[in-house]
Amino acid sequence: MLLWFGALMLRAGNTATSTRAWIEVVAPKMGFDAVSVSLSVDSITASVRRGGERATAMREIGPPGINAWRIVELERLAKTAGPELAPHDIAVKLSEIEATMPRYSAVQITAAVGAASGGFAFLNGAAVPELIAATLGGGVGQGLRWWLSRRQLNHYGAAAVCAVAASGVYVLAAALARSLGVGFAHYPAGFIASVLFLIPGFPLIAALFDLLQYQTVAAVSRLAYGVMILLAVAFGLSIVIALGGIDLSRQPPFELIYPLKLVLRAVASVVAGCAFAMLFNSSPRTVLAVGLLALGANSLRLALNDMGMMLAPAAFLAALAIGLAALVADRRFGVPRMAMTVAPIVIMMPGIYAFEMIVLFNRGKMLDALQASASCGFVVGALAMGLATARFFGRNSR
Repeated sequence: MLLWFGALMLRAGNTATSTRAWIEVVAPKMGFDAVSVSLSVDSITASVRRGGERATAMREIGPPGINAWRIVELERLAKTAGPELAPHDIAVKLSEIEATMPRYSAVQITAAVGAASGGFAFLNGAAVPELIAATLGGGVGQGLRWWLSRRQLNHYGAAAVCAVAASGVYVLAAALARSLGVGFAHYPAGFIASVLFLIPGFPLIAALFDLLQYQTVAAVSRLAYGVMILLAVAFGLSIVIALGGIDLSRQPPFELIYPLKLVLRAVASVVAGCAFAMLFNSSPRTVLAVGLLALGANSLRLALNDMGMMLAPAAFLAALAIGLAALVADRRFGVPRMAMTVAPIVIMMPGIYAFEMIVLFNRGKMLDALQASASCGFVVGALAMGLATARFFGRNSR
């Protein structure tokens, strides 16, 4: 039962650090005197002691995912369980948590991710035509991902196929619009935005955070998983780029008067944050809170960048603000920090730089690729460090 609890935690996307801490909370309530845990992305091993007896067991975790509601319920179980928790009782509760269906339908998630893709397009400097095409591409890609996940296909193959579908729909929508006389002045921004929902943002952030907490095995395996997903998506994107002869050269962003730009940025941030919170199966109240948190943090990051601050320090300050807000929400309302921090952080992941890095390396443009990879690495690291710094303000933080 203890292994089952930990496996559900990790499969829901929780960090190894937090999972270990909650296992140490549950173990004494089940009558164990001591517990030692080893975690990776695909298995969990625990060694326990009670009296003069010792036992060691291992359990497979299963395919990884992100389910904020499940993390909330598992943490609530760990907090509220009384002493000498019977295995039968925890088995019943774990079965109920595992069997609970997602809060949102496939249609709702597809529409939300499509809207988020449109928001990403605007945040990356695209105009209305590119925004609409990115919305269509992201929606189709997410719908296909849901269909493939229901059939339990390989995650890497599914990511590549979804990337082809999402970016392919964008290209087709652009071709149709051009045939009707509608020009696409900011083509690359919308093209990349159509697949940004496939970026494994949280596995990468969680891996870096676990590295900071000495959970090396879990961190390295999760980092490898995130990198492989990223490569699979870039592979699918490269197919469409090659077939369509698409030029990804940087273009000036769509210009608006600054007050209007700030308002639209805020709207795009809220939409993207809420969409990812729904994708991660958060409760409606948490979805709204995440949207407001994404509005504040992402607006802060973009405003600091407008004032001349480099991308990495701006991302660090935004992640720090998210971590501190999540800490307050955890203490006052009992909402786990994981449920509050995942979606706002994901929308700030430097997906454009990640894809540019791989595509440029593939084309032999080494200097441009190295510049993109440095920007991507520094921003991802800054986001992880911002969250890690915020945790220093909490006592006994998990």
